Amino acid sequence: MQLSTKLNAKKLLHSKWTAVSPVNKEKHFIISQVITPELPNTAIEFIELEAVYSQRKQILSWQSLTNPQVWRQGWC
Repeated sequence: MQLSTKLNAKKLLHSKWTAVSPVNKEKHFIISQVITPELPNTAIEFIELEAVYSQRKQILSWQSLTNPQVWRQGWC
């Protein structure tokens, strides 16, 4: 089963993620915000991911978390 079938965009808030190839000591991340679209019946597309080490935030598509070569769910 692929990771994408397990993820639900509405339940991602505060979930923890590990970067497979850390950059600038940023290995562990937490989803600090699920960005809701302006139109009410539109699917969620983006999340705000915050690095635990530096508190740097980045916005990316939540589907990018399904790439096992880049992300692992939880803190490893």
